Amino acid sequence: MQTTRDAISGNWSQALLAGEFFNKMSPEALKEMVSLVHPTSYRAGCILFSEREAPQSLFVVLEGEVKLSINSSGGKRLILRIARKGEILGLASVLSGAQCEMTAETLHPAKLALIGRREFLSFLALHPEVYQVVTQELSRHYTMACEQLRTVGLSFTAPEKLARLLLDWSQNCQATENGTRLHFALTHEEIGEFIGATRETVSRTLSAFKHQRLVAYHGSTLTIPSRRALESYASF
Repeated sequence: MQTTRDAISGNWSQALLAGEFFNKMSPEALKEMVSLVHPTSYRAGCILFSEREAPQSLFVVLEGEVKLSINSSGGKRLILRIARKGEILGLASVLSGAQCEMTAETLHPAKLALIGRREFLSFLALHPEVYQVVTQELSRHYTMACEQLRTVGLSFTAPEKLARLLLDWSQNCQATENGTRLHFALTHEEIGEFIGATRETVSRTLSAFKHQRLVAYHGSTLTIPSRRALESYASF
């Protein structure tokens, strides 16, 4: 017998199953959710939603990466995380109706699924069991935000902050005979916006890490030969 998950495999909607949020739904709820989404392609650098805007839609990453950040009135930016395939964006503000708490911007050309706010709230009314899944997802977002605040606010030096960031990014990445390998396409300025440091500080710290053989990088690929060695720079 073909399951709902089998039925949606082999096309764009399979990307929904890459995220924990959708995998936890019942087959009936998942089938209806798939019917609500509207896949849309976006260019690099496209703003999906901005802080203090009224929420209009949920977004699900199908392809590409999305940068989530908060910004000061003076133009200073802190990147909270990079959302990838299967992740859902804008959940808290869509549920509450409050202004968006962050800005979402595509890093590269990307494809996302849109779910209108009214459609999503109606869906929840028909499937109240999904509220448990929603609560778990909001808790996961809260935990990630706390980890980012711990990195930026409680680490004292740039090497310490950068080491924590690289270790976090590499947790589920490919392990090779030369170490852990991860995709590393952000600019040094964007990395600085993750840890509250200048571009020059990031460049200098990465060069020091490379000289000490804590990292090696070629193009957009970065390798950590020994996570244990890099952990000596991070405060846990």
